[in-house]
Amino acid sequence: MEVIKTIEQYKRLALDKVVDYTKYNQHTLSFHSTALEGSTLTETETYLLLDEGITPKGKKLEDSLMVKDHYQALLFTLQVADKNEKITVELIKKMNAEVLKSTGKMYYTALGDIDSTKGELRKGNVRAGNRYFPNYDKVPKLLEQYCLALNEHIKITNKKDVVEQLKISFSAHYNLVSIHPFYDGNGRTSRLMMNFIQQQFKLPLAIVDKEDRNEYIEVLEKSRKTNEINYFYDFMFTQYIKFLKNDMDKYIQQTQNKNKKDSGMNFLW
Repeated sequence: MEVIKTIEQYKRLALDKVVDYTKYNQHTLSFHSTALEGSTLTETETYLLLDEGITPKGKKLEDSLMVKDHYQALLFTLQVADKNEKITVELIKKMNAEVLKSTGKMYYTALGDIDSTKGELRKGNVRAGNRYFPNYDKVPKLLEQYCLALNEHIKITNKKDVVEQLKISFSAHYNLVSIHPFYDGNGRTSRLMMNFIQQQFKLPLAIVDKEDRNEYIEVLEKSRKTNEINYFYDFMFTQYIKFLKNDMDKYIQQTQNKNKKDSGMNFLW
């Protein structure tokens, strides 16, 4: 399978050992995940914000806060994953709280007030386009079932079967965003859960390209309508291979350019 070959090539390059590569990869992930949700920051603006604390001029402050919150949520997610802790409802709520730390708000409902900065579950029904998500009163039980099933799948998965490991991470992403347990931040939290599992399996982290946002939304809906997750698997495997190859190509190109420069000094006039 192409993804296995690509991962093997990626690991042979040992990109995770390259100085600052991990940080670059995390910045890229935060850029795309927040851009999918409406952030207007460019990739360069995202790097400058996260690396040097430079807030871009002419952009909404909320966008910068969204990016910084996502980055911190990603770091938190990876730290917990490295401890091989089990997935719990409280962990999911904490991840969502980190995502919305600076941009969350209060929701006032007949059943009580919800502070989204604390990762509190919704107490009302929500929809996106024509899609209605599960009733709010079913969310707590659905999350418990989700965590139980996900932990069991992780436990019994062949540690050498990277395709199956990736499928588990992709299905974790799909199922959590389909439960839609929060008023906001469901997409970012679901993608972080995908990265959590990939980190536990010591796999490169997956990214959904912001340029493929429409296809991403369409394939999620297609899988829901047909009750067939393979549509989503196909999309995510394509995304995964694309980003790994892109990173490898960039690294090889930079290495070749560096070797050329090291052969002698070029004067520029």
